[in-house]
Amino acid sequence: MKALDIALKDLIRSFRSAFGIVFMFGIPLLVTGMFYFMFGSSAGGDLSLPATKVIIANLDEGGPRIQTSAKDIPGGKKARTMAELVVNVLQSDELADLMQVSLTSSADSARTAVDQQAAQVAIIIPADFSKTFADPDKQSAIEFYQDPTLTIGPDIIRSILNRFMDGMAGVKIALNVYLNEAPPEEANLAGQVVQQYLDSSLVQTKDLAAALLDTQHSTAAAPKRDDNVLLRVIGPIMAGMLIFYAFFTGTSAAQSILKEEEERTLPRMFTTPTSRAVILSGKFLSVFMIVLVQVIVLLVAARLIFRIQWGELASVILAAVGIVFCAASFGICINSFLKNTRQGSAVFGAVLTLTGMLGMLSIMTSGSPTASQIGTASLLVPQGWAVKGLVGAMNGAPVLELGATVLALAAWGAVFFAVGVWRFNRRYA
Repeated sequence: MKALDIALKDLIRSFRSAFGIVFMFGIPLLVTGMFYFMFGSSAGGDLSLPATKVIIANLDEGGPRIQTSAKDIPGGKKARTMAELVVNVLQSDELADLMQVSLTSSADSARTAVDQQAAQVAIIIPADFSKTFADPDKQSAIEFYQDPTLTIGPDIIRSILNRFMDGMAGVKIALNVYLNEAPPEEANLAGQVVQQYLDSSLVQTKDLAAALLDTQHSTAAAPKRDDNVLLRVIGPIMAGMLIFYAFFTGTSAAQSILKEEEERTLPRMFTTPTSRAVILSGKFLSVFMIVLVQVIVLLVAARLIFRIQWGELASVILAAVGIVFCAASFGICINSFLKNTRQGSAVFGAVLTLTGMLGMLSIMTSGSPTASQIGTASLLVPQGWAVKGLVGAMNGAPVLELGATVLALAAWGAVFFAVGVWRFNRRYA
């Protein structure tokens, strides 16, 4: 009972600090709010992307002619070579909302336009493109040059181009198979085979473009909240901010033990009939309670302000308990190695910032080709496991997977707590 009294006293004193309130609740919500208004002013709306500026350098010197009717080509333009077909597809009216296309006669000027941010993507068709496409033993390729600071727009253009080129590869394979297996008297039907697969490829490209446009322009009917692009972006950011500052709070709250030692109030408490174990238990309990209040308030506030769906209640509670235990234990462990509060600023700034940023790598690199490898690297620190647990709860992770993540968090916390308690007991023995 005395341990609880000590914990409540420290809890009340912590929440009397205006700076502490702003640090625990204001900053995480403010940072998330900045991202919220950057991506959209309402969580009920869809995330609309501007058309990507694409510059095409068609260097193709020609090759075997193809036969396409205007009605089969997006935009209604006839194409005589494979390179012209690629250009016509990308310039089509169906893709005008996704990309703004311009032409140039030089590969260097196309790359320069991207380097100078006059364009976001350069597509360079080599001189032997059509000839290589017609050769059954060679593979044709298109150079895709993009602004390295951008991801979403160039990824959309890459998806469209890949889908189209995959279809063209299918045309080439189908033609080679037909010519190898068809009787000589039916060789004149090869053009029909090419046209059939060409039509199929164009239809697939149109379907992909339509799907992307439906995703981008669905404001006519409000999307389901679970499918809202804005919430899928803001949710993980808020989860990262919650975890980042929960660990800061746990470490800062545990520093009250060192403060009371320097103020000589802790030694005076040790002279009372209350045992040292009870006093330290109360101090440790206060750290857990402070972090618990912070996590609960941030979860509820984010739900009310940003309408973030945290997932099933049981999953969220499980993840939150793991985060609170690990963050508080982490703070106790860190402070047990400090001689006084003066060492705290440097240690907190270095250790917590480094581990916090490493733990958030999976959020910051989401969608990149190396996201899985980076996500694994983030598990080298407890914050990475905390992010995995809370984001997993948001995404409806299976109970076994979420339970394993929370157990890993509990293991981290148990080690931190055991080390911190051992060192403090030795210190005040």
